[in-house]
Amino acid sequence: MKGKDLLSVNDLSAAEVYRIFALARELKAKQKRGEEHYLLKGKTLGMIFQKASTRTRVSFEAGMWQLGGSALFLSANDLQIGRGEPVKDTARVLSRYLDGIMIRTFSHAEVEELARWADIPVINGLTDYLHPCQALTDIFTAVEHKGTVKGRKLAYIGDGNNMVNALLHTCAKVGMDIAVATPPAYAPDPQVVLEAKAAAAEHGSEVTLVNDPKAAVAEADVLYTDVWASMGQEAEQAVRRKAFAGYCVDEALLKLAKPDAIVMHCLPAHRGEEITDAVMEGPQSAIFDEAENRLHVQKAIMALLMGN
Repeated sequence: MKGKDLLSVNDLSAAEVYRIFALARELKAKQKRGEEHYLLKGKTLGMIFQKASTRTRVSFEAGMWQLGGSALFLSANDLQIGRGEPVKDTARVLSRYLDGIMIRTFSHAEVEELARWADIPVINGLTDYLHPCQALTDIFTAVEHKGTVKGRKLAYIGDGNNMVNALLHTCAKVGMDIAVATPPAYAPDPQVVLEAKAAAAEHGSEVTLVNDPKAAVAEADVLYTDVWASMGQEAEQAVRRKAFAGYCVDEALLKLAKPDAIVMHCLPAHRGEEITDAVMEGPQSAIFDEAENRLHVQKAIMALLMGN
């Protein structure tokens, strides 16, 4: 995987997904034992942020230090790209200085253009279209809790946003069933659904789209939700709150899943909207394991793409 970009999980093979998981497990164990793992000694990651972040910035920056490298935070205000410099020029200049680029931005097309012109690996830290590092982390966390995910089921309740797009790709790659419940006007991207159904057919799983949360969570091993209004959609908050009434992951909905189902949320959460405080803090919540695992999975991604 050395030198590759990670823009979408759909671009990875199932073997590559499991290679990321295997290295993440190894690096997590080494960190817990206090063992050094300087796989990126002397390497530098440039981190471009055009969207605010807690988990993405801290996990990538801390991860690079733990791998023996360094990370540079680059906001839109720090780069000439924010003043109209073409993406292709920025990509080629940064390629002369850095060993990898992580970008968190709005436009997925911008990330694709950056990767097209860069000579170093580009990692999609989030776009409005996809959130691949988070989805890989989520399924890694499911593997930790369930042992295997092949033949198991994830139910996603809420908005058909970048998060569910990435989960559709990832579940399909590992042979995990996914049922998505959204209001009719908020379904996942149709092209992503087609890609996921093709991968699911190859790996023996199913992709189901419904509008009823109760139908989605039946026999689910994992319940997943996200905010109803993503970053940049704040003006739609009131409209969306009305549209998503009945899509809250609460204790009643959780009881319709398998008794040992776990609950996930990529955070930040609006407690009392898409998920209740009781479920977030309850015994079936894996939300903070999931948050921690961003560090370990992203370290594996960086080591595989940027390593020697």
